[in-house]
Amino acid sequence: MIDKTVGSCKEAVANVFDGATIMIGGFGGPGFPARLLEALREQGATDLVAIQNGGGNDDYASGGLILDGRIRKLIASFPINQGAWAFCDRYLKGEIELELLPQGTLAERIRAAGAGLGGFYTPTAVGTELAAGKEIRNIDGREYVFETPLRADFAFIKAYRGDRLGNLNYRMAMRNFNMIMATAAKVVIAEVDQLVPVGALSHEEIHTPGIFVDHVVEVERHPRVFEPPQERSVQ
Repeated sequence: MIDKTVGSCKEAVANVFDGATIMIGGFGGPGFPARLLEALREQGATDLVAIQNGGGNDDYASGGLILDGRIRKLIASFPINQGAWAFCDRYLKGEIELELLPQGTLAERIRAAGAGLGGFYTPTAVGTELAAGKEIRNIDGREYVFETPLRADFAFIKAYRGDRLGNLNYRMAMRNFNMIMATAAKVVIAEVDQLVPVGALSHEEIHTPGIFVDHVVEVERHPRVFEPPQERSVQ
């Protein structure tokens, strides 16, 4: 019998290794796998590359990993979001590397990896520092920059409901980076609000089929995910 459920976030993240590349779902608070990230802080893996939309919030989850010095490189679109003081502190001190991507490019690079594509051409970032060192091609009189796929060793994602087969259902704004990240990593770990019996999700309700998911863990929502970020000045 296929059963992808695990009993705790600690068990789910046990195999994350030093130097791993990790995709982190979510768009701000919605769809953010905070429990998995807190478990990773306890697990101890370091020298990580994180791929996510923002720069973390305050001193917990990905913000906490950055504060602890465990993330060596961040690939993101909005690293200086409100509450990302840990990233700001470390970046200004030269203690963390940043690869900045336009949000659409970030999403499409992840999607390209999941779709098995070798890359794509986009006019976004042509003529800017973000295109430095990348192939530029003229197509029908317009310049395009070539972007390569983004893949990861692990993807930490958040869903509303899931079953033991790994089928996932998202609620409202959870349908953000979680869906595409589930297709672009070697190991996909999903934290869900509710674990439901197989068959409880109709075909139309399954947004990520279980074939993409390796582990599912049922958790209570982290109490800090939806709190307003704390203001802090950068020294």
